[in-house]
Amino acid sequence: MAKKKKEKSFSSFLNNPIDFTLIITIFLLLSIGLIMLLSASSPSALSESGNSYSYFSRQLIFAILGIIAMMIISKIDYRFYQKFYKHAWWIALILLALVLVAGRTVNGAKRWIYVTETLSLQPSELVKMLMIIFYAGILVKNRDELNKYGKGFIKHILMLAPIIGLLLLEPHFSASIVIIGICSIMMIIAGCKFWHFLATGLAVGVPAIVALVAFSPYRLQRVITFLDPWKDATGDGWQVIQSLYAIGSGGLFGVGLGESKQKFLYIPEPHNDFIFSILGEELGFIGCAIVLILFAIFIWRGILIAMKAPDMFGSLLAIGITALVGIQVIINVAVVTSSMPATGMPLPFFSYGGTALFILLCEMGVLLNISRASAKK
Repeated sequence: MAKKKKEKSFSSFLNNPIDFTLIITIFLLLSIGLIMLLSASSPSALSESGNSYSYFSRQLIFAILGIIAMMIISKIDYRFYQKFYKHAWWIALILLALVLVAGRTVNGAKRWIYVTETLSLQPSELVKMLMIIFYAGILVKNRDELNKYGKGFIKHILMLAPIIGLLLLEPHFSASIVIIGICSIMMIIAGCKFWHFLATGLAVGVPAIVALVAFSPYRLQRVITFLDPWKDATGDGWQVIQSLYAIGSGGLFGVGLGESKQKFLYIPEPHNDFIFSILGEELGFIGCAIVLILFAIFIWRGILIAMKAPDMFGSLLAIGITALVGIQVIINVAVVTSSMPATGMPLPFFSYGGTALFILLCEMGVLLNISRASAKK
């Protein structure tokens, strides 16, 4: 009888309905993303392998596996992860160290571990979720100290230092920005003072970023290219210029699904970070607006779930996952529209990457589970 009561208390909300608006939004984004991936990747896939569907078929397999995992994880009580928040930090550290030891260098960066010749894992994608779990747990534990500068702000920011250090050694600057952004948002929501971030950012953060850019030739070149991409239109400015051509030629309604010209080897790897450009060319301003509205709905539902979560851990977990998607969308769209210097930032649900999509859908399962906790039967 006691065992039955314990199980009921642990699983009291697991049969509650999930957030219907959120799951519909997820499926719409995933569906549009797969369609756009098929369109954007077909010329590159045909050129590389002779099969126009090679990228799409692999992405579809991971999408199906991810949906299955998402539905299973949506039934796992999110409070289970709180027991292992300390382990999450160590696992993240080990994964990033393993990349530096056993990873394979691709395009000048060592970010991938190859399981087979065709299957690779980018540990930084998993590390993002691990850091959300860790910070949700540690901020709940130290909630009474968060308004203090030393024990609250500095103590928790320093926990990021080894993780960011390993990411910069890969180098993976974009993942570092995302993780810092997520953890900062979670800390502010948990009770850290905003002026602590502002003061420390101006005193330490800005000089550190300037130093990273100034003493890294390729990062400095990206900033120079951003300021005037037409100065080297056939070199470093090529990708962003072709991206702007694609978006500009799309007009209001686009040239039509599958009718993009820039995807024919003008934009390098159009199925990855610059897939939003192909979306703009084929579906126009209307298509881009619909996708951005869907992402806005996702963020709105995520924030609502965080507000209604029954405990602080669930709230921080939800806001962390929501911030993860939101930050990546903002940076990706800013890069392809030449609103900020280029950085390798994928567009969630759209950019090619099977394991990344699978992990993202697993994260959606966690968010859906939190939505069950606040739902009425």
